[in-house]
Amino acid sequence: MSINGKSVAFLVAKEGIEQVELTEPWKAVEQSGGDARLISVEPGTVQAFNHLTPADTFSVDETADAARAEDYSALVLPGGVANGDLLRWQEPARDFVRRFVATGRPVAVICHGGWVLIDVDAVRDRRVTSWPSLAVDYRNAGAEWVDEQLVVCTGGNFPLISSRKPDDLPAFCRELVSQVKKVSVATATGAR
Repeated sequence: MSINGKSVAFLVAKEGIEQVELTEPWKAVEQSGGDARLISVEPGTVQAFNHLTPADTFSVDETADAARAEDYSALVLPGGVANGDLLRWQEPARDFVRRFVATGRPVAVICHGGWVLIDVDAVRDRRVTSWPSLAVDYRNAGAEWVDEQLVVCTGGNFPLISSRKPDDLPAFCRELVSQVKKVSVATATGAR
């Protein structure tokens, strides 16, 4: 399945990203011909983790305040407890998510990555899954939370793809690529 000519934004905090939830979707995008780009609140590098153990660092391609949401065909929000918690209170990240959601293009979130969606009121009346500890947060934000491997909610103004944990990544990555393939580059002003 080819997504040539399309860029996917991966939004992360400075640290605490669950590495496999960044690298596996990233590989899926690249192996399908897409361009994966790392966005964070600060330039430089970000620190990924294997659960609580520091893993690799990754170079930031663009800062959230400088990134143009309309340049991307999809947004991926990887998990990691610290990553999800840090993103939710950093206004450049929140603003980028608001701007991206307004494009109507797919958002893919896994594990703890969805806290920022809750904080920008992007999950109300949506069906979603996540790591179970976020169930109450999602429900309090007006979402229908379910414990399923993959949920694709098209009942709002943007397709919302969600999964619970690293074991769900094969289904999550397939659906991400499938949804990106549906995005018309012509409708994405300046889409990368």
